[in-house]
Amino acid sequence: MNLKQKPSRPYEEGLDERLREPKYAIEYLNSVLEENDPDLLLLGLRDVARAHGFTYMAESTGLNRESLYKALGKGKNPRIGTILDLFSAMGCRIRLEPTKKPRRKAI
Repeated sequence: MNLKQKPSRPYEEGLDERLREPKYAIEYLNSVLEENDPDLLLLGLRDVARAHGFTYMAESTGLNRESLYKALGKGKNPRIGTILDLFSAMGCRIRLEPTKKPRRKAI
């Protein structure tokens, strides 16, 4: 029995396709934000920027492409203005909501 399988495609291709849909991108980033992990947020922003094209996102934020790549690199700490500009270019914004219990840091 000779069954032919469809050739698989890279995961990023399918993800990029879905992330071009504003509703999906917003749900994706909201899921990322729930984790409260800065590196994961940068990864999510990188994924969305890749899906929309780094050149387009860079132009929309006023950065050059290389600066945007660097700002979204693992372990980086981009300015809040850069993140807000990226959200704006994606057609979304951050909205805060209360958590069950505020976290307090030890002094």
